[in-house]
Amino acid sequence: MTAHAGRGRPLPAAGGAWDAARRGLPVTVTALVILGAWQFVVRVFDVPSFILPAPSEIAAALVDQFTTIVSASRITVSAVLLGLVSGSVAGILVALVVSRFRRLSGPVLGVAVIVNCAPIVALAPIFNNWFGVTSLASKAGVAGVMVFFPVLVNTARGLLQVAPLHLELMESLAARPRHISLMLRLPNALPYLFNALKLGSTLAVIGVIVTEYFGGPSNALGVYIAQQASLPRFAEAWAGIFVASLLGLAMFGVMSLLERLLMPWHESVHGGEA
Repeated sequence: MTAHAGRGRPLPAAGGAWDAARRGLPVTVTALVILGAWQFVVRVFDVPSFILPAPSEIAAALVDQFTTIVSASRITVSAVLLGLVSGSVAGILVALVVSRFRRLSGPVLGVAVIVNCAPIVALAPIFNNWFGVTSLASKAGVAGVMVFFPVLVNTARGLLQVAPLHLELMESLAARPRHISLMLRLPNALPYLFNALKLGSTLAVIGVIVTEYFGGPSNALGVYIAQQASLPRFAEAWAGIFVASLLGLAMFGVMSLLERLLMPWHESVHGGEA
């Protein structure tokens, strides 16, 4: 029974916070076990730092280089966001065209799959040559390409795979193609789109970091990691890698939050609970 306070106002459910903590507990315990085992193995077997530094060394390097790493992350985040937005918008627009003109779906999606097989290490130097090594556009361009194809394929799938009964109902009501796209196809495609965005957000981080390995602004995160590894200062390099991983997790979390805000009705948000 729901508790009430004052003049019949419901109190916040305490179970929500407890459920969230209970879901996060296995992840926290697993992370602590992995870090503890990592620290133990490195210390007991005297593993050289160039093979694998201890977590304590990485943490110390992160504290010591925190200001530098945060400054470098800002440049990288700018490229990631620009690539994510441009790649997502382009993928959605092409998917809308594909869903409107069904004959284009096969050739366009086939080309998308082929181009998507191109490795990042091949795209990075090409984009650096096109736009300039220190240009933000070269890094965002690679990220945009990596985001574009998952968004295109998944959004097109969601736009095209509508229930025949719903489509027949809309057509029986004399709905125009734009009404069908807006009221039927787009809502159906949202879960597919957010799955693609969650994948694409992490791919954008990887694309930017790898492209920065091939050259970039001196204060970019990928350049920082490459420089520290070549000095060699492996604890500092791993600290940069750790921050890059956090950046990918943060982008994934933002996409998950947007999914909850924009699709509160979908089963992927509440786990299929009634």
